[in-house]
Amino acid sequence: MFNSQLSSIFLYLCTAFIMKRAYLFIILAILLCSCEERHQPSTTPWGTSTDGNRRPTSLESLQSAGEMIVLTVSGPDSYFDYHGRGMGTQYLMIEEFAKSIGVAVRVELCRDTTEMLSRLAQGDGDVISCQIKNPNDECFLSCGHRVDSLHTSWLVRADEEDLAKAVDNWYNPSRLSQIVEKEQHYYSRQLIRPRVGAPVLNAAKGTISRYDALFQRYASLCRADWRLLAAISYQESGFDPQATSWAGACGLMQLMPATARHLGISISQIYDPETNISGAARLLARLFSSFSDVPNADERVSFTLAAYNGGSGHVRDAMSLARKHGGNATRWSEVAPYILRLSEPRFYLDPVVRNGYMRGTETYNYVIAVRNRWNQYRGMAPAGGGGFSLGGGDATPRRSNKNHRFRQ
Repeated sequence: MFNSQLSSIFLYLCTAFIMKRAYLFIILAILLCSCEERHQPSTTPWGTSTDGNRRPTSLESLQSAGEMIVLTVSGPDSYFDYHGRGMGTQYLMIEEFAKSIGVAVRVELCRDTTEMLSRLAQGDGDVISCQIKNPNDECFLSCGHRVDSLHTSWLVRADEEDLAKAVDNWYNPSRLSQIVEKEQHYYSRQLIRPRVGAPVLNAAKGTISRYDALFQRYASLCRADWRLLAAISYQESGFDPQATSWAGACGLMQLMPATARHLGISISQIYDPETNISGAARLLARLFSSFSDVPNADERVSFTLAAYNGGSGHVRDAMSLARKHGGNATRWSEVAPYILRLSEPRFYLDPVVRNGYMRGTETYNYVIAVRNRWNQYRGMAPAGGGGFSLGGGDATPRRSNKNHRFRQ
């Protein structure tokens, strides 16, 4: 009995020992295979490397990240926001180069040259893209590689030699003239828009457009007179539901795709007249609410229109300038002049300005044009539509006596 138990224990120990050796052998085989794989040529998006341990070049790292961080300052030639699209000769140049190497562009605005150089040295950006007054300055040249072929003082970090070479190889003198021509074409298309529909469909019957019922249905979403929505639509698209701007704005109310996404509108829906109008009404409501510090409702309409066209940030900058220079920042007549002055370095480089340069003439004229059209429509078409009205005999919002339910 005792001998039988002893034999069983011995057999168990032998089996365990053999299995343990087997496990160790398997683990050793896996490790050997792993080592062999590490010494095999590695495949990258830019080809096959014969040295698997080779450290990627800075250009390859940038391409792997899929994004190039550009340090610049605000200005008409460097970078500015134009109806939701980056503009400026230098920005359009860097955008074209980024496309050529397969990456996106992310702009980081700096206050001045000192900040740009400091952030480049710290690795907060990949390239400085703007015109420097003294590109041969010792401090400027000591911070990295200047891209000489551009004659525009682009600068990359000292460890980005391959990026500098890539820009030099990409650039040729005709590129700059092509970019300038392209930029001017953008502006001309924005200023000279074909009018698809007449401003009034039937004045005798008080019919502004074929979309009047939709303007009336969704006007209460932004607590506005429906005729104001009609005036905006005519100014934006000439009542063309298929209108598309060069910057990508779409439909009757010219919604930008990014804005539409924030409103829950997909690209497939953006040209639908009802969806486009309801989205614009909700956007106008947000803008109107964002200027709650403007107490007068009629004044606030002008601020809202300016923000719809040129962006809330620029309008806030103009308000800050008006306040700084002793004006009333809640009166459009005292803020509007600073919308125009945001195209002057003295003002767009002012410390109170956070969003930089602006082509203010267009926004200034936009507010005038929409308000004039709105006044025309108020003189010929009844208020209708219910909701809050900024349209009737005065500028005080009035609540409708009727209850309406709207699909959102």
